[in-house]
Amino acid sequence: MDEPDGYFGERVAAAYDESSGDMFEPGVIDATADFLAGLAAGGRALELGIGTGRVALPLVRRGVPVHGIDLSRAMVARLRAKPGGDAIDVTIGDFATAKVEGTFSVAYLVFNTIMNLTTQAEQVACFRNAAAHLEPGGCFVIEVIIPELRRLPAGQNVVPFQVSPTRWAFDIYDVATQETSSNYVEVVDGRGEYRSIPFRYVWPSELDLMAQLAGLRLRERWDGWTREPFTSESRRHVSVWEKPAD
Repeated sequence: MDEPDGYFGERVAAAYDESSGDMFEPGVIDATADFLAGLAAGGRALELGIGTGRVALPLVRRGVPVHGIDLSRAMVARLRAKPGGDAIDVTIGDFATAKVEGTFSVAYLVFNTIMNLTTQAEQVACFRNAAAHLEPGGCFVIEVIIPELRRLPAGQNVVPFQVSPTRWAFDIYDVATQETSSNYVEVVDGRGEYRSIPFRYVWPSELDLMAQLAGLRLRERWDGWTREPFTSESRRHVSVWEKPAD
């Protein structure tokens, strides 16, 4: 681990845009940016975990001013190197606690990034921090997977999600603590390399309670950015909580 940048140091940042695959497809990006621009309604947006600017840059192109927070200087350097990236203000720090001047119409945390906060206390703090930055009537948006515990065979705690001749990837779940990790084994030039990134999975109902503790209320929940209905078979959700206007 590159300590100053957490688990997203230079090595991860250098390959991040390629490794995230379908998240960079134009249709996915356009749907995400359109959704958030609609909520911003002409106001400012705050991105928690802005990274390399996958969402922030197209949102700015839609006329929405964006301020970002991110712990990783290496990821932000990739944002800065992109056209228009150097014009986006970024605060380097922990998005669960870092403060930014002013208020925002929408704050958002996408692509499972809430799970990078590995304790419930940190996740609750994130909601309170987002709420503190919202203007009355503003919204906090999270995109995150549904924990895939239904895929766990009885008595096992490992779910593989990628297998190839040179790369193996698997998640390990602790259902007692909600701790999980994504683990990668890769053969490079005949030598094996191993990397593990910790997460904490979280259920929609638990997020709703965190929102309530932060003074927010659920406004809408969807299966994805194009507002498909959220059902018991959904594998992720996009949830919107609102800060009361009164």
